[in-house]
Amino acid sequence: MKRNSAILGAAFLMATSAIGPGFLTQTSLFTEQLLTSFGFVILISVLLDIGAQLNIWRIVTVSENRAQDIANKLMPGLGYFLAALIAFGGLIFNIGNIAGCGLGVNVLTGLDVKTGAIISCVIALGIFWYKEAGKLMDNFAKLLGLVMIGLTVYIAFVSHPPVGEALYRTIWPEKIDVMKIVTLVGGTVGGYISFAGAHRLIDAGIKGRQNMPQVTKSSVSGILVTATMRFVLFFAALGIVSEGIKLAAGNPASTVFQSAAGELGFKFFGVVLWSAAITSVVGASFTSVSFWKTLLPVVKNNEKIVITIFIILSTIIFIAVGNPVKLLILAGAVNGLILPFALAIILVAAANPSIVGQYKHPLVLQIIGWLVVAAMTYMGFITIQQSIGKL
Repeated sequence: MKRNSAILGAAFLMATSAIGPGFLTQTSLFTEQLLTSFGFVILISVLLDIGAQLNIWRIVTVSENRAQDIANKLMPGLGYFLAALIAFGGLIFNIGNIAGCGLGVNVLTGLDVKTGAIISCVIALGIFWYKEAGKLMDNFAKLLGLVMIGLTVYIAFVSHPPVGEALYRTIWPEKIDVMKIVTLVGGTVGGYISFAGAHRLIDAGIKGRQNMPQVTKSSVSGILVTATMRFVLFFAALGIVSEGIKLAAGNPASTVFQSAAGELGFKFFGVVLWSAAITSVVGASFTSVSFWKTLLPVVKNNEKIVITIFIILSTIIFIAVGNPVKLLILAGAVNGLILPFALAIILVAAANPSIVGQYKHPLVLQIIGWLVVAAMTYMGFITIQQSIGKL
């Protein structure tokens, strides 16, 4: 029972890491921009997600080592570079999470987004330092997450989206946007999210060749949960924008909820957004810093202090940069560029007997993995150039 719980927990850890403020913002904004053709972007991103996760989770668990330690075994010092990239990507994500907190407070109270971000930073530090409060917030967020999914399904139903056209364009799109594919993949399995579930399985003792079927099932399940929520929100947003309603530039996802459920839906969205964001701030900070725990004793011995600095730094950068929507989009794009580098390390390690022992990584997964690396590298550089130009 405990074993099954850990396997399911790893899947949902990955899924809930992906479904945050950036997820809501990206999906709503991109639906407005691409309309029914956004379904194709989701489909391609899901296929890339599965290709990446199957490779990463299997190699990490069969080697019984965390990603940074695998990298160091492959080439001394490479693990430090990977950890630095993950921490950088996690910082960008966390700036986006702080932005999500600010947006949530703005929806609920009307306070300025930056003021909401500062208040949320203080609360996040309180949640982190007082573990009882953290557990309470975690359970509260889970409950709100379930309600959010239910409400989104309801909105998708009452907004009457052109389902037939959307399904057709999911296979045969009118237009394709490379940047949006990279952003979705980066926001779903980019940066620290790529390894969150696999590291969770190692902590639970689910590792080695004998556990490959369970690892495979867990990795795919996490992606499918995320994909289901993405498509439901896509249909909900599509129904709204198809009626000619323009989404708010500063908080596009809120318009979707408000248009379908009125002022109550708008306020409820604020609670859900803030709850998802505040827990993501703590989670992203903890996971990003954890990549350094096995590399630097000073981090392991002063973990709380380092995480506190990480959260405060995220808030300061957000206040200095400002635009929350652009930051949430850029977070996915940056992590989309980190993914191919991290995945390439894992794929090279898969052929090294000193790391994986007698395990033979399936050729089809190797081919899929390298195709993901090539595609994400090419699209990632294009995306970063476009993103920097728009900031």
